[in-house]
Amino acid sequence: MNFSQKLQQAWEKSGAGLCVGLDPLPGRIPEVFFKSPRPFLAFNKHVIDTVGDLVCAFKPQAAHHGAEAAEDDLAETIAYIRARTPHAIALLDAKRGDIGSTAEMYAREAFDRYDADAVTVNPYLGDDGILPFLGRADRAAVILCRTSNPSAALVQNALIDGETLYETIARRAESHWNALDNVMLVVGGTHIEDLTKVRAAAPTLPFLVPGIGEQGGSGRDVMRVGRRASDGRGLVVSASRSVLFAGDEAQIRAAAEAVYADLVN
Repeated sequence: MNFSQKLQQAWEKSGAGLCVGLDPLPGRIPEVFFKSPRPFLAFNKHVIDTVGDLVCAFKPQAAHHGAEAAEDDLAETIAYIRARTPHAIALLDAKRGDIGSTAEMYAREAFDRYDADAVTVNPYLGDDGILPFLGRADRAAVILCRTSNPSAALVQNALIDGETLYETIARRAESHWNALDNVMLVVGGTHIEDLTKVRAAAPTLPFLVPGIGEQGGSGRDVMRVGRRASDGRGLVVSASRSVLFAGDEAQIRAAAEAVYADLVN
């Protein structure tokens, strides 16, 4: 099954485009999980069990695990996603960006060591930094395009021949990088006008849309302007901290259900 088919299946099985980020933070994980010898893994499993039937994807964050020497927990988290929610895409948020053999090693790390279905990639180095992630039809590169962080516009809104850099990236992704139908774009949900422009520049590509929840993005607004005209799909909408740290199991579930409802109504 190629990546596009996996993603289509994930949308159909989940009923919506909800993604939950797995960004464990020692200061915000409930103390009960620190009774486990591997608190990050225990917490991740708890979240997966609580919301797994609602999601089309989980997005574990590499740095949140690596900074705590919890890379093994990251690998086992992805294995647990596969075991407990086999319909869901395992999307590694690592924002890799390099060239040549180093980019090839990063691709091996994401796809072979961690067994991720997709990995976020920085396009600043051009084709050399993108193509090593695109050689496998069953794995995808999720390319940073218009991100949700406050200062992103300093670079991404720079004009090139009258067009923003993020629109240039979107057009190249649509026309050059997607030969195996395994490219997604990261487009933040905090800038709806820019999301509209990216959809115009890349009408067929699926988007990973962060920025929902604590960053202030609206799932309903994202759905209104971001869906593909061809099939009404094309969005993987990510909520992380607003779900992860909502409280106890019932509160985590309720927070995920609230985002889910925005995506289907």
